[in-house]
Amino acid sequence: MSEPEADVERNVLGGLLQPCSTDPLTGYYRTGVCSSGPEDVGSHTVCAVVSAEFLDLQRRLGNDLSTPRPEYGFPGLRPGDRWCVVAVRWMQAYQAGAASGVVLAATNARALEVVPLEALRQHAVDVPDDLSGLD
Repeated sequence: MSEPEADVERNVLGGLLQPCSTDPLTGYYRTGVCSSGPEDVGSHTVCAVVSAEFLDLQRRLGNDLSTPRPEYGFPGLRPGDRWCVVAVRWMQAYQAGAASGVVLAATNARALEVVPLEALRQHAVDVPDDLSGLD
């Protein structure tokens, strides 16, 4: 039997995982949170603030995030939207120099299995006033 704390998902900073976006409603489970479980084989764990450059690169890689897909409840993304993206896809964009912004408090700790924390920190858009907790 698992303890209640074991079921709590953490962000990359070690805190409780915060919501990423409810407009558009994101997350593998469409809860607004970058939660991940065994069904989420892609690891939709990085809370990205998408840019035009990021969306363009994703489209060129065959991952079109701009075109609405109503049959999947997907509205299509515009620059500035927050979205739980697949960690490997974010890392590809990072390596190509087209990484999006990242909301660290809403990025699942599972992303660290693929993306180094330093890479995420370089693109953080939610840097707290007190940086001592980021060390």
